[in-house]
Amino acid sequence: MGLPTPSQTVGPFYGYALPFTGGGQIAPTGDPAAVTLHGYVLDGAGEPIPDAILEFWQAAPDGSRAGAPGSLRRDPVTGTVIGRHGLDFTGFGRVPTDADGHYALRTLPPGGAPYISVCVFARGLLHHLYTRAYLADAPGDPLLTSLEPERRATLLATPERDGVYRFDIYLQGNETNEETVFLAFA
Repeated sequence: MGLPTPSQTVGPFYGYALPFTGGGQIAPTGDPAAVTLHGYVLDGAGEPIPDAILEFWQAAPDGSRAGAPGSLRRDPVTGTVIGRHGLDFTGFGRVPTDADGHYALRTLPPGGAPYISVCVFARGLLHHLYTRAYLADAPGDPLLTSLEPERRATLLATPERDGVYRFDIYLQGNETNEETVFLAFA
């Protein structure tokens, strides 16, 4: 019997091609309105997942959803991906977790709806998972109002200090933490 091929295993083969330079820097460099969203991706035992990748989409501060292009800029001489130029808000980010399962995203507060859409890629997942990180409670939001309080809490980022929010993602629940609410799209 030979070694497993990519089609016989779950991965994380995506971890070698998807991350790009500056993937967690959605806000323009030096923007005073920038906020940081950070946290951990954890499994059912509460252990960190060191090789997950998170994608983020969000509205601009004015509520528009047309972000600037430029996330995957290449060096014209070498062809190497050099990432963002740091001047435009793109509305899209892609961040790998580190060895401790931690991620960090620097962005601008979204306008319109107070959430950032999150897509989770991780080993053991045959299909990626979608969720939302709400930077503030939104009492009129249809998704939040449809949830019981303990489930609703899994979507609310916790303010740690001015401009810094923590949002941990639990792929499964355990004795001390609820599984993060994940969304199904038909």
